[in-house]
Amino acid sequence: MDILILGGAGQVGTELQAFSWPEGVRVHAPDRRSLDVTDEAAIAAAFDARAYAAVINTAAYTAVDKAESEVATAWRLNALASALLAAETKRRAIPLVHVSTDYVFDGAGDGFYAPDAPVNPQSVYGASKAAGEMAVRSANPRHAIVRTAWVVSPHRGNFVKTMLRLAGEREKLTVVDDQYGCPTSAADLAATLAAIALRMAGDERAPTGTFHCVNDGATTWCDFARAIVAGAARRGGRSVAVEGIPTAAYPTPAKRPANSRLSTQSLSDAYGLAPRPWEAALDDILDRLIGPVRSN
Repeated sequence: MDILILGGAGQVGTELQAFSWPEGVRVHAPDRRSLDVTDEAAIAAAFDARAYAAVINTAAYTAVDKAESEVATAWRLNALASALLAAETKRRAIPLVHVSTDYVFDGAGDGFYAPDAPVNPQSVYGASKAAGEMAVRSANPRHAIVRTAWVVSPHRGNFVKTMLRLAGEREKLTVVDDQYGCPTSAADLAATLAAIALRMAGDERAPTGTFHCVNDGATTWCDFARAIVAGAARRGGRSVAVEGIPTAAYPTPAKRPANSRLSTQSLSDAYGLAPRPWEAALDDILDRLIGPVRSN
C-alpha cells in the first residue's frame, strides 16, 4: 500500500514520515521541488507514476500574518492546490485526508466549536483555508477534512520552541491571555491522520466529512507559556515570570480567533480516537527537546 504525504517538510509531515506505519505500507513525501501542488499537470504526472491508496494533504501556506500581504500566494497553496488535489483524487477514486485550521472560525462565543458550526474567517489565511475545505468537499466525496489548532512539536518554528528560546534570553515573558484554544501535538495529529487514511484506504464505507483533532483540554496562550516554562524548569531550564497581556497590546496584521476551542466528539464517534491531554503531549515534546525531568 502506497500513501502520498504532501507537506512532508512541515511539523505534521515530519511526524507522518516518522510514524510507525504497518508492515507493507510505503509512504512517499515529495518535496516542493519534486511536486508543485499548484500545478495541475505535475499532480496528474505524480499520480500516473504510482497508484496511491490514500493521500494526506498537510501542505499549506501557514504564515498567518504574511498572508495578509501575500494574498495570491496564500490562496494558491491553500485553495487552488486543494481543489486540484481533490479533483485528481476523485478522478482516480482515492480517498483524501485534508488538514485545515481553527482560523476558519471567527472566535466568537465561549464554547467548543463542533465541525458543523458556521465558518466565518477573519483573515486571509482563514479565508483561503475555508475555500480549500469547500473545494475538497465539492470535488471528492471520499474525503476527511481534519481541522486542528495550536500545533507544536520539536520541529521547525512553533510556540513551544519560541517560548523556550525567549525564556533563555529574557527575565520576563509577556504573552496574550485572552485567546483560548487547544494545544495540539504534531505527533498526535499525525497518528490520527494515519489512522484515518489507513481506514479509508481499506474500507470504502469509512466515515467521511469534517472532523476536529486537538489534544484534550483548553488553555490560553499565556497559561500555555507558563506550562512550557515550568516544564523546562523541571528539566533544568530557566524559570522566568510569564505576564499576561490583552490581545490589544500585541497587535498583528492578521486577526486571531479569540476562541479556538475545537470539539473532538465527532472524531471519537466516527473513528474511536480519543485525544490525550495537552499537558501529557507537551511533556513528550519537552522530553525530546530538552530531556527527561531531573530528579532532586
